[in-house]
Amino acid sequence: MAADVTSNDDGLYRQLVDAVTDYALYMLDPTGRIISWNPGAQRFKGYTQAEILGEHFSRFYTEEDRAAGMPARSLRIAMEDGRFESEGWRVRKDGERFWAHVVIDPVIDPSGRHVGFAKITRDLTEKKIAQEALQRSEQQFRLLVQGVTDYAIYMLDPNGIITNWNAGAQRIKGYLPEEIIGEHFSRFYTEEDRAKGEPQRGLATALADGRFEKEGWRVRKDGTRFWANVVVDPIRDPYGNLIGFAKITRDITEAKQAQEALEQTRAALFQSQKMEALGQLTGGIAHDFNNLLMAILGSLELLRKRLPDEPKVNRLLDNALVGAQRGATLTQRLLAFSRRQQLDTETVHVPELVEGMTDLLLRSLGPNVQVETSFPPALTPVKADVNQLELALINLATNARDAMPHGGRIVIAACNATIAAGDPRGMASGSYVCLSVQDNGEGMDEATLARAVEPFYTTKGVGKGTGLGLSIVHGLAEQLGGKLRVLSRLGVGTTVEIWLPVAPCGADERPVISAAPRATHPLGYALKVLVVDDDSLVLHSTQAMLEDLGCSVQLAESGREALALLHAGSVDVVITDHAMPGMTGSELARAIGVEWPTLPVVLATGFVDQLEPANPDETGLPVLRKPYGQQDLARMLGTLHPAPSSEAS
Repeated sequence: MAADVTSNDDGLYRQLVDAVTDYALYMLDPTGRIISWNPGAQRFKGYTQAEILGEHFSRFYTEEDRAAGMPARSLRIAMEDGRFESEGWRVRKDGERFWAHVVIDPVIDPSGRHVGFAKITRDLTEKKIAQEALQRSEQQFRLLVQGVTDYAIYMLDPNGIITNWNAGAQRIKGYLPEEIIGEHFSRFYTEEDRAKGEPQRGLATALADGRFEKEGWRVRKDGTRFWANVVVDPIRDPYGNLIGFAKITRDITEAKQAQEALEQTRAALFQSQKMEALGQLTGGIAHDFNNLLMAILGSLELLRKRLPDEPKVNRLLDNALVGAQRGATLTQRLLAFSRRQQLDTETVHVPELVEGMTDLLLRSLGPNVQVETSFPPALTPVKADVNQLELALINLATNARDAMPHGGRIVIAACNATIAAGDPRGMASGSYVCLSVQDNGEGMDEATLARAVEPFYTTKGVGKGTGLGLSIVHGLAEQLGGKLRVLSRLGVGTTVEIWLPVAPCGADERPVISAAPRATHPLGYALKVLVVDDDSLVLHSTQAMLEDLGCSVQLAESGREALALLHAGSVDVVITDHAMPGMTGSELARAIGVEWPTLPVVLATGFVDQLEPANPDETGLPVLRKPYGQQDLARMLGTLHPAPSSEAS
């Protein structure tokens, strides 16, 4: 009965072995010859049972392995260790190789006799190919990461400790791998950010949101800062467990600087456009206001001559004249801001100018203010209007004094400077002198500083300032081809810089033409005067003042009308407005010079029209500044046509 059971077991084992097709299961005799063969072996290796029984199992090895004695060694190890297991290339019947996992066990019968070997082989070619592909992919990815130099790409463990380091990280942050691996990534943050817990917040955000991205300052090994774009992603294993973080950092300092420069340029352009618009507005207002003042001043002067000498009436007329003259001063300030005021430029030595103003400044500023000067010995002269530059310095010094209610120190300094092409301050390239007035007063916040040069903007109390001081200096600097810069910090003080172009080499000081002696009313001789102006108030006011001087007057409201009158009859003098539609005063003067070259032409203007390419002072024409009075007319006519008695003498 026992024999039957054994026989049945053997049959079952045979069925089991023959049913396995994913494994090659076969027996070897003690010498390594094949004594059994299952269907799995036939499927893997291609041999039928009839073809392979009795053959040595070494035929499944590659030539290299046979030459190296691998088949005999595997049997020896199986006998010595009780088991042999390995992976390697094996050869099918058709010569094709496959990757096999091999197990060899020695077979011992119940009497302890060695009867052979049991050999199990599994085809792992597909797995091997997949592993090799994965290895190649990982290697390529590793080479890719290590080859990237524009990005710092590295790994952190769950606690933020650096576990690897690529070439980009080394280039950007300055650390070698052996210096930084094992350190906490927070060392790249600034002290301020570490104190605020920014490194921990970045990892916590990445865990909560699946990603963290931010820009900010980071620190290199040498302590320098750079502006970085940072991305942190959590890395999890297939089971969802956190195994670390991937961190990518890019140095975008240049991009940030370019963006800041662009924003500064836009802000400067906006400010320039705003100031240009304000300049056009104020210039237009000042031009019209000049014409109104012309009528008021002329009429008041004539009215005063005709009214009886009564103290009360005279006092009222004097008040009206003073008010009109203050209006004229205001228009000059507006014209200075709008850069439409005519400037009498000459070569100016700044140290001499400031030295000559010292007494005036000390008296104006009071005993609580200390004034110091600082000029290099070889300071280059500038081309400027002396009177306007003095007025600018007085304005700036007064502003500085008002910013130091308890007293302080004002430093007036200058230095030579060169501006290169493309300078962000918006100045043309060339040589300049930077004249500055510095105080240690209250200073200005950013909002006040942004509006400091706007006309009529002031932080002083009512009645303590017009808000035109800095505006005037701004207009003067721009008209001279320079720039005004205001630098200030709240609680520290203010420095105002006037950048002025240097005078051309060899430039002589411009001679100042003294005005003619003051004339009395009337002139004492008759002149025929043609007055040209597109404003009827100016025309009739000028006509009244001239007729009171004993002149005969013709009126024209345009250049073409003036030329028609000149063709109809002769005159002794032409007084023409400069800014007129159709034909400007300069153009009319040139037309008169062609047909009547000896006829004097006087240009009456309050500003230089920006549409006129030539400055009236550069045309050689005498200029009558608006608003002018009867005395101004008398002096001008006396200069052009001296009295007969003067000629006789």
